[in-house]
Amino acid sequence: MAQFNISGTPSVTVALRRSARARRISLRVSRLDGKVTLTIPSNVSDREAMAFAHEKQDWLRKQVAQQPESVVVAHGAEVPVAGRTRLIVPGAGRSVQLGADELAVPGKPELVGRKVQGFLKELARHRLVEAVDHYGARLGRQPTKLTLRDTRSRWGSCSSTRALMFSWRLVMAAPDVLDYVAAHEVAHLKEMNHSQAFWNEVTIIHGPYEAPRRWLRHQGQELHRYQFGG
Repeated sequence: MAQFNISGTPSVTVALRRSARARRISLRVSRLDGKVTLTIPSNVSDREAMAFAHEKQDWLRKQVAQQPESVVVAHGAEVPVAGRTRLIVPGAGRSVQLGADELAVPGKPELVGRKVQGFLKELARHRLVEAVDHYGARLGRQPTKLTLRDTRSRWGSCSSTRALMFSWRLVMAAPDVLDYVAAHEVAHLKEMNHSQAFWNEVTIIHGPYEAPRRWLRHQGQELHRYQFGG
């Protein structure tokens, strides 16, 4: 995918994507990482596309400026766990310890990000397995498999083989958000669609879901601002 820069303060990097299905030029700023993508139809020249982007540069800078700043996870940084902000501090022993307001991480400072990530993945698996078992029992169906990934475009999914996938970053959100996503994907074990019948199943096994669903739409992308160093 070709890229070009729009000079100015700050400069903006634009990824140029040509699509045979596109009917018009469109600009998109990712809410997850601030990446700017300019999609153009096959019959539009690069020069015309770049001119379009330059015309929209004030709008682009405004959108990019609204993206949340990245947080490098290290001693002294703050990271949410189960919806509550915890200060990362040096710890003793070998294991990460979760406190009411702190996350104590032992070992070398350069490994803190990886250790916190590993701790969050383990905690996410525990809580998601527990939630899926709970909602699966209510529905009368259980998945064939449960996996965790660091997905950018979705918080969970259900395959045709009844395998569930979740973003481990859900464990950073409030428990009701994680529970809603678990119930949402479990409901797909019965209704592989988003029909009214599907939403009825979500309501039956979970109860009202509007608040956590709204939080994910408007604030969920903030969970991707935390960088763990691989």
